[in-house]
Amino acid sequence: MKKSALVKIAAAALALVSVSSAWAKPKPGRTVAQIQKSKVVKIAVFSDKKPFGYVDENGAYQGYDVYFANRIAQDLGVKVQFVPVEPAARVEVLETNKVDIVLANFTFTPERAEKVDFALPYMKVALGVVSPNGAITSPEQLNGKNLIVAKGTTAETYFTENYPEVNLIKFDLYADTYTALLQGRGDAFSTDNTEVLAWAIENPGFAVGIDSLGNLDTINPAVKKGNTDLLNWLNAEIEKLGEENFFHADYEATLRDVYGAESDADSLVVEGGKL
Repeated sequence: MKKSALVKIAAAALALVSVSSAWAKPKPGRTVAQIQKSKVVKIAVFSDKKPFGYVDENGAYQGYDVYFANRIAQDLGVKVQFVPVEPAARVEVLETNKVDIVLANFTFTPERAEKVDFALPYMKVALGVVSPNGAITSPEQLNGKNLIVAKGTTAETYFTENYPEVNLIKFDLYADTYTALLQGRGDAFSTDNTEVLAWAIENPGFAVGIDSLGNLDTINPAVKKGNTDLLNWLNAEIEKLGEENFFHADYEATLRDVYGAESDADSLVVEGGKL
């Protein structure tokens, strides 16, 4: 084979390696400047988890997380594009650059922090368990029974690790978990206590027999791992919003009617990222 032909083959091979490496290298998350240039910030929220993220009868996104997302967009000077997300896909939508920020009731855990970067907290939460007439009052009562959970949630992890004798009935969507509970396909349902307390108020015949289970955790915004530019902006934003008691205003606008006039906003709200 002629030397010139060998040179061409080598050059082609190097080009192929270069292209393959480019494909294999993950793209970084968008910076604040890139988001502002595009005039749109993409934020993942739930579409079926009332009162934190849901779509109302007019097709508009509503809820505690949505209220926060709208303020983020306002302060960035851009429009917001809401991206509905399932619980188990919250990490994936960041890793694949489908969104810039996740605000879907994302509980901080060390395991998740290895895959995404969490900003400062804006809520605090534990697990709760709702059942017909509040019959389940301790996790031990669930041994040998069926507990409904959403995939990819802290409830799934907690019961898997601490109560292996509980039979977990798993669903991708929150809407399906509540439908299953209403249809009697499980003895109880577990997720964030803030969520089950709100749901039980609106559904006669059900009550939260366990209102605080496991550790007191925090809910934090998340960005793609390594996106320090957007992370720093979010942290500064949360600190600034704390100076105006923004998250208490969010509670009054989106949660007060759900939890009632006597409910304590301080039991859920975190201002300025400080517990």
